[in-house]
Amino acid sequence: MTQLDRRQFSLGLLAAGASLAAPGVLAQSQAAWPSKPVRIVVPYPPGGFTDVTARLVAQKLQERLGQTVTVDNKPGANSLIGVDNVAKSPPDGHTFGVVIAAYAANTTLYQGKLPYDPRKDLVPVSLIGVSPLVAAVPNEAPFKTARELIEYARRNPDKISYASSGNGSAVHLSTELLKSMTGTQMVHIPYKGAAPALTDLMGGQVQLFLDAASGLINPGKQGKVRLIGVASEQRLPALPEVPTFIEQGVTGFTGSTWAGMLAPAGTPKEVVQRMSEEVARIVRLDDVKSRLEAMGTIPVGSTPEAFERFIAEETGKWGKVIRDAKVSVD
Repeated sequence: MTQLDRRQFSLGLLAAGASLAAPGVLAQSQAAWPSKPVRIVVPYPPGGFTDVTARLVAQKLQERLGQTVTVDNKPGANSLIGVDNVAKSPPDGHTFGVVIAAYAANTTLYQGKLPYDPRKDLVPVSLIGVSPLVAAVPNEAPFKTARELIEYARRNPDKISYASSGNGSAVHLSTELLKSMTGTQMVHIPYKGAAPALTDLMGGQVQLFLDAASGLINPGKQGKVRLIGVASEQRLPALPEVPTFIEQGVTGFTGSTWAGMLAPAGTPKEVVQRMSEEVARIVRLDDVKSRLEAMGTIPVGSTPEAFERFIAEETGKWGKVIRDAKVSVD
């Protein structure tokens, strides 16, 4: 999210070199792994961005590792239930989790209340990909571009209501950041997931919804909503006709969700490294890369170290937004 595109591509370049490194001295210790089915915990329901991304990777992992790889959906509590399950799983290299931007935000949102310690109980494996958010408005809205939306919001404080997929979500925090950067006032309407938020947007009950591109590409192309801006530094290949917010005058505004893999702390370092390399190779496969890009996701496949730095930057950025906007999950 923080200066997203440049950082994503930098991570991709770093990972590309790392993914080609030969395991060498690790080969012997890796030979016995995996010795049983591998479980990937997704802390969200089936069908969403996180689940689709995890299943795409899991399918290829199963082919490459020669062992069953299952996706275990454990939704609830803004991802805390699923992440806690990963944190408390045996660190034997057979349980991993796939998290999104809310993971970084939760460190501030639930400060002192998390059932796990993100620094002590979990280790980064790889940033799989980043999906810049896309802004959608109802077809009948009096604004047709992001610039017009901002001008309207400035003239009409609190007349625009914006939807999110929940308090503390990337959608919520990115829209709060947009408000702060543009000096606008809009009313937040949280929903339990993206699907009901999109339904109300199409019905005109809310006037703005930023979401991962994967959830808005089809409704936009089908004419059900109008897509007015992308929260990234460059236009998305999947939506080349939709300009960025930066192009429309909101300098520096970027916001996204992302998918990254974690493991329980104590997982053998050689297994974490091997899994990181496998993810990097998988996201560069032509069919996987094409699928991710069609979803509006930029493939990354980072090293564990690069993903750790990414999480730290995300935690700092969204922590500031949460504090400045006085966001609360209570």
